[in-house]
Amino acid sequence: MTIELNAEPTTAIPAAHALRGLLGGRVHLPGDPGYDAARLPWNVAVDQRPAAVAFPRSAAEVATVVRVAASAGFRVAPQSTGHNAGPLAAQGLDDVVLVRMSEMATAIADPNRGIVRVEGGAIWEPAVDAAAAHGKAVLHGSSPDVGIAGYSLGGGIGWFARKHGLATNSITAVELVVADGTLVRADATTNAELFWAVRGGGGNFGIVTALEFQMFDIETAYAGFLLWDLADIEPVLREWAAWAPGAPDEITTSLRAMRIPAMPELPPFLSGRELVIIDGAVLGSDERGEQLLAGLRALDPEMDTFARVPAKSLVRLHMDPEGGAPFASDSAMLASFPGAAVDAFLAEVGPGRESSLLMAELRQLGGALGRPHEGGGVLNRLDAQFVAFAGGMAITPEVGAAAHADAVRLMEALAPFANGRQYLNFAENPVDTRSAYSADVWTQLTGIRSAVDPHGTFAANHPVPRLFENGAPTA
Repeated sequence: MTIELNAEPTTAIPAAHALRGLLGGRVHLPGDPGYDAARLPWNVAVDQRPAAVAFPRSAAEVATVVRVAASAGFRVAPQSTGHNAGPLAAQGLDDVVLVRMSEMATAIADPNRGIVRVEGGAIWEPAVDAAAAHGKAVLHGSSPDVGIAGYSLGGGIGWFARKHGLATNSITAVELVVADGTLVRADATTNAELFWAVRGGGGNFGIVTALEFQMFDIETAYAGFLLWDLADIEPVLREWAAWAPGAPDEITTSLRAMRIPAMPELPPFLSGRELVIIDGAVLGSDERGEQLLAGLRALDPEMDTFARVPAKSLVRLHMDPEGGAPFASDSAMLASFPGAAVDAFLAEVGPGRESSLLMAELRQLGGALGRPHEGGGVLNRLDAQFVAFAGGMAITPEVGAAAHADAVRLMEALAPFANGRQYLNFAENPVDTRSAYSADVWTQLTGIRSAVDPHGTFAANHPVPRLFENGAPTA
């Protein structure tokens, strides 16, 4: 259904005015002075144009938005930072109220319960700091300004992942507004089926207003990065790819081939250079870290920053861009990475190759990521050895198209080694959501979506369909 906000008569305008009255100036419609800023996601290359954008400040206001919007025939889409906004925008947002959660962003540690409680729009850095104040750590990602809810509901691979698994399975409770505007709590004993579904099933089941997740006894880590010129990538990649699948659980790493533009704000060792970087963390002693990195260090890195560091510093270890950027990408999950995969990777992004990609990354999986998590959610393991992710800047549509094409070409080159699944947190283009789950899990997810959102109120970036009465899927 498409609702034209400028058409008369329509239920859209009364509904929009009702939202304005209830949320004050925190509802923006097309043509409003604040609309363009309000609709802008973290990936500013994504052009999302919703029917309205609302900024609630409480769970009660979220519930109001859902009820008013649904009564007027709108769908509703939650979004905090908009790191993975592309698949949502591609669905068309003419009939969608985008609920930006950024004004609900508190993070509070509760050491007595061993958890951090965050609101639905919180980003990682405040939660990391809250845990660190008690000598603890949480399973954050590689960037401080990623939204916790989207990251956690989609999986979550961080620097402690091979020891402690996906972040989604560290969630102990979720509070969310469901399709009828009711605020419900889901945990291991209350609304247990919903609790299972949201942990890996994404934003299909409601708007998360709060999350609680486990803290871990991690105060420091042996962490850092090794850096070589891209000309030296072949022996480095072969060594790392052979070592990574069998490495012990206490180490988690990634490898990136990078082509970094000359930028005055970057340090000289990065600006304008082509590099290979391996970064990661060891949850063990310095001696254990030195033992695990010995084979890579034997390849004479130009820089080696691995040392004992506060755990909270790892939120910026990966040096991801902060504050928003135009980006185009593609990804794949890899069952293996043998010598032929190394050859394919080097043929696309190795030294002397022409590529518009800023980075081509391989994240090490295995360990606890590959084992079923007892009591975990719908995504309780990743059945792959690596996840590949590649992308480049999209400062114009043409530049973005070139970066996307180069990323797709790399994934096509790695296709013989893929497992046919998607890791949806890295799927920044529309994909078949079923590719993230087994067939029986998919059936359960669609059934739960049908029960909690029977009229299709919620729009998610990676949608799980509802069922007709005859069992056929619908949107």
